[in-house]
Amino acid sequence: MKVTVVCCVLVVLVGALPFSSDAQLDPSFYRDTCPTVHSIVREVVRNVSKSDPRMLASLIRLHFHDCFVQGCDASILLNNTATIESEQQAFPNNNSIRGLDVVNQIKTAVENACPGVVSCADILALAAEISSVLAHGPDWKVPLGRRDSLTANRTLANQNLPAPFFNLTQLKDAFAVQGLNTTDLVALSGAHTIGKAQCRFFVDRLYNFSNTGNPDPTLNTTYLQTLSAICPNGGPGTNLTNFDPTTPDTLDKNYYSNLQVHKGLLQSDQELFSTTGADTISIVNSFSSNQTLFFENFKASMIKMGNIGVLTGSQGEIRQQCNFVNGNSAGLATLATKESSEYGMVSSI
Repeated sequence: MKVTVVCCVLVVLVGALPFSSDAQLDPSFYRDTCPTVHSIVREVVRNVSKSDPRMLASLIRLHFHDCFVQGCDASILLNNTATIESEQQAFPNNNSIRGLDVVNQIKTAVENACPGVVSCADILALAAEISSVLAHGPDWKVPLGRRDSLTANRTLANQNLPAPFFNLTQLKDAFAVQGLNTTDLVALSGAHTIGKAQCRFFVDRLYNFSNTGNPDPTLNTTYLQTLSAICPNGGPGTNLTNFDPTTPDTLDKNYYSNLQVHKGLLQSDQELFSTTGADTISIVNSFSSNQTLFFENFKASMIKMGNIGVLTGSQGEIRQQCNFVNGNSAGLATLATKESSEYGMVSSI
């Protein structure tokens, strides 16, 4: 009965969320100026995901890491220049974010069809939604009309992006700064039902949790043995493992079922269920027992996140190249990114 009550409350929360922000983003923004933009983005993402299924998780995460720094303005895509300190070298992003080259592929295809019309920020939002669908998760109509920033902020990236070792209070605080509530935190964390992480982001849980010299007591002992085999103590830290050991490439409710049996990969994952007395526990239980409820909340929270600090109207610009502001494309030869090493998931989502 208790779970039923919680479910009802969450459904009301979904229904109460605005479809788009005061900035007046609109899913039909490109109806006349670039009507094929969604199909163009989908085709590129679909083709890439055939050979690299984890790219779907990477593109969702890229949108998240963009929105938590200066809002959803594609600032994460800007490379270093004489006047811009790129967010890509911030601790939560460095050798961790993936998909920059895929975004460039999408941008090229979109520019060929509709030059100077579609922002890189909107491409990130569309790629995230399409990635959800291709991973067998929910679909939603993406509010569009964002414009691209003229600046980046590495300091803010280091400050705002939640870390894998955050406790629940720190996670809630990081989301609250963005205007996101506890339900948003739990729903968006469900993105960790797909993707992979490097050992270095959770190895302390296996061998020296909180400097105790012991494993994290909230970690399932069988899962601990599995992870220890993948991530030996003192190893390189770059080995990869799935966030979801059950259905690693499917966006489903199993993330929450895993938390219930103490198989959350990151500390920040397991905190949602294992923090004594936490209000997140009932939400985890609800999502674990009702995938439709999770999907509805995930959609609503992704739309809500996608509205953070957007630039519209005459603000910012429509970048011709996602990695540089217009008129400053010096160093185009450095566009290639270190995709071979960017397989990690640093943040809590």
